[in-house]
Amino acid sequence: MTFTIRPMQGHQEYLDCVKLQEETWGEHFSERVPASILMVSQKIGGVAAGAFTEAGEMVGFVFGISGFKNGKRVHWSDMLAVKPEYRDHGLGWKLKMYQRESVLKLGVEIIYWTYDPLEARNAHLNLNKLGAEIDEYVPDMYPSEDSVLHRGIGLDRFVVAWHIQSKKVEQAIAGKEPEPLPAEMNNWPVVNTELDSSGKPRPLESPGNLPDVPALRVEIPENIQQAKAEYESAGRRWRHCTRVAFQHYLSRGYKVTRFYRDRESHRCFYVLERSRS
Repeated sequence: MTFTIRPMQGHQEYLDCVKLQEETWGEHFSERVPASILMVSQKIGGVAAGAFTEAGEMVGFVFGISGFKNGKRVHWSDMLAVKPEYRDHGLGWKLKMYQRESVLKLGVEIIYWTYDPLEARNAHLNLNKLGAEIDEYVPDMYPSEDSVLHRGIGLDRFVVAWHIQSKKVEQAIAGKEPEPLPAEMNNWPVVNTELDSSGKPRPLESPGNLPDVPALRVEIPENIQQAKAEYESAGRRWRHCTRVAFQHYLSRGYKVTRFYRDRESHRCFYVLERSRS
């Protein structure tokens, strides 16, 4: 199947984008970007682009705005969505690449955006395939929980910084494999979960005595939406135990250096290491 990625144009395409936002995050999603802002953003260095089928149907989009931070040209990628039935066509990746190429022409050095630290698929895309870095952890970043995907667990977010002109990013998007995981990583402590009687990881209700070690792991579920569906408090427990761990270690100078999924156990981990600088 062939897709075209290009700037949105014409009132109907802007309205189609608003509809896609509602289909993705719920019809009562209060943070949706209206058609007028999608249109105006393109006039001042923003990106409002859609992924279109050969028949002209918009099946995905990316939206962001440009500005300055600490004297550098930056871009904030506010939204990206793809219709569920088209999510195995690499459109999220292609939309990100289009966005990167668009803002490189403006002299942008960094693209920022946010994602839920509990979403393993997004962690893999952002950190491994795109080469982005974790800039900060923000609890309850957004004022509303009316997104159907994240209702009931708070809107904590990682802010990522994508240094789009860096060698690291160029290597990541070229498909270069990251350095092999060190063998000793399996011995690094997992600070926010324990194994139940069946050997399945369970989020700790309240992590305590977080160890002062050079390197450690913070676990997240392989699929947070499935975990939430299994029992009512799962989402809240995963949110709480990861929030405690990330805030504790990031405030003490640790950096998120890796994300990986164990092929045998299917367990997913962020790796945090104490900064050497």
